[in-house]
Amino acid sequence: MTSKLKQHKDAFVWIWLPGQTEPVVAGRISQRGDTYSFNYGASYLDRPNAIPLYEPELPLRRGLIEPVAGLSMASCIRDGSPDAWGRRVIINRLMGGNAAETKVRKITELTYLLESGSDRIGALDFQESGTQYVPRLKAEASYEELLEAAGRIERGVPLTPALDQALNHGTSIGGARPKALIDHGDRKLIAKFSASADLYSVVKAEFIAMKIAAACGLNVAPVSMIVAAGKDVLLIERFDRVKAKSSWQRRAMVSALTMLGLDEMMARYASYEELTEVIRHRFTDPKNTLKELFGRIVFNILCGNTDDHARNHAAFWDGKMLTLTPAYDICPQGRTGNEATQAMLINGDNRMSTLGSCLAAAPNFLLTEGDAKAVMESQIATIASEWEAACEHAKLNETDRKLFAGRQFLNPYCIGGLGEQHQALISHFEDARAHLIG
Repeated sequence: MTSKLKQHKDAFVWIWLPGQTEPVVAGRISQRGDTYSFNYGASYLDRPNAIPLYEPELPLRRGLIEPVAGLSMASCIRDGSPDAWGRRVIINRLMGGNAAETKVRKITELTYLLESGSDRIGALDFQESGTQYVPRLKAEASYEELLEAAGRIERGVPLTPALDQALNHGTSIGGARPKALIDHGDRKLIAKFSASADLYSVVKAEFIAMKIAAACGLNVAPVSMIVAAGKDVLLIERFDRVKAKSSWQRRAMVSALTMLGLDEMMARYASYEELTEVIRHRFTDPKNTLKELFGRIVFNILCGNTDDHARNHAAFWDGKMLTLTPAYDICPQGRTGNEATQAMLINGDNRMSTLGSCLAAAPNFLLTEGDAKAVMESQIATIASEWEAACEHAKLNETDRKLFAGRQFLNPYCIGGLGEQHQALISHFEDARAHLIG
């Protein structure tokens, strides 16, 4: 299968400009050693409606733009590259499911960009040609067929050509879990599948968390759930596409990792405190955005989602300003003990998954302690009041319900470190937790 591997040295970046339904070529990304440089095309710079792919990283100007110090590629371009799951699918196709690590290392970032599906998150795509846009189209497949394909990838078994083309459609979206992109009439969906190694219903845990987050008043991507081939499938409405008559517009997006000027190797340094600085200076409606983001951190802690890394936060980019996207990937994580940490630093060098961490960070979000407590109390009450209905909606079995209640959702570690002055909040939390446990 290694004969299929083509070494790419450059790729053309195409973009859907705001309000448009057809892409235009923006420039070229080229590999030089271990780094990837970008150069805007002259025709793109001459467009009156041209926007930077992202500022300050790739400002509109002539000449070669090298990645900033510490990065091998502009992070806003890396946002469009597949993550763990998408890479597994591509490796399976190019080298087989059990390829040696030495062979896998030969696949460059440009190859991942050019081999992944064209309907990627955001408004970019990548092509070998700078004059003709040829999308990498998907084959139509049922949920059952997609589940079969995902299972083959997990087992390291090669795909049939039809299943390979169908599953490839979802290789350009991030994350480590099996997934695919679905076109369903006037809806565009991300389908997340159960994984063979799941010890509990991860799909149902995310469905419940997303539903309760919405009930808490957070701006969350709409979700639904179906069963295919006896397995749960989570369907998430895409918010980066806008229907326009018989076609689609694409909304440009960047991750928090890009906003913070970081890449995967530096992701552990990603900080909510620094992100609040970006929001105050570069976002539309910064005050409400800060409150929304604070609410998302609180909810992640209350529901046990510690996978809040900087690619799981994003903003729309209109060429000048940023606007927070709806929340996504709110998935409670398995935990054996009580103590837990968030993927991003909450305040200073503290990332402990506690409400106390959030209270200490409240001033960064322009919130008083009273404001912060009100957010927490409201969410705790909503989790308690919505719990039964959400579990029933998800058809959660008794074993998983007992596992989620009081362990992922409202784990006692949430209130660790709160003092006597927070007794009312502690009592409120304990009452709600008792309700969940029953």
